[in-house]
Amino acid sequence: MTVTDAGHELRANAHRIASRQAADRFLGYLISQRRAMTGESGAHTNRPELVAQFGYDCKFAMHAVRLGLQGREYLTTGRISLPIPEPDVTALREIRRGEWELPAVLEWVARLVEELETLKSTSPLPEHPDLDWVNDWLHRSYTAFWAPTVS
Repeated sequence: MTVTDAGHELRANAHRIASRQAADRFLGYLISQRRAMTGESGAHTNRPELVAQFGYDCKFAMHAVRLGLQGREYLTTGRISLPIPEPDVTALREIRRGEWELPAVLEWVARLVEELETLKSTSPLPEHPDLDWVNDWLHRSYTAFWAPTVS
């Protein structure tokens, strides 16, 4: 893998970007996945065969749990581990294969939602990203990338 100078700088300054604002993003996407998983109003699944076989859309279920796990990690540490470590990756795969009953998945999702709601105010991350640094980095990175092609 090639990492540019801009990429190295970005990685070294991840702490300037991480913020508690991410909690609402994780929660919003997680809740939309939960709604799709259960076929709630305003959501629909493109996989009726999963609903027929398992009683819920297990792909949406897996994504809902994944978002909760990754959101919790991000709001706690400012980072997301990839690949997802054990034992969580095994549980996610089991959910995706429909090996979990819907009530157990919904219970885990509910706990993760509660944790994310709490982390919105208790996370050690700053409330907002350092937008001055972010904008400066973006400007410098774009300028450096496009400068060689401008005549």
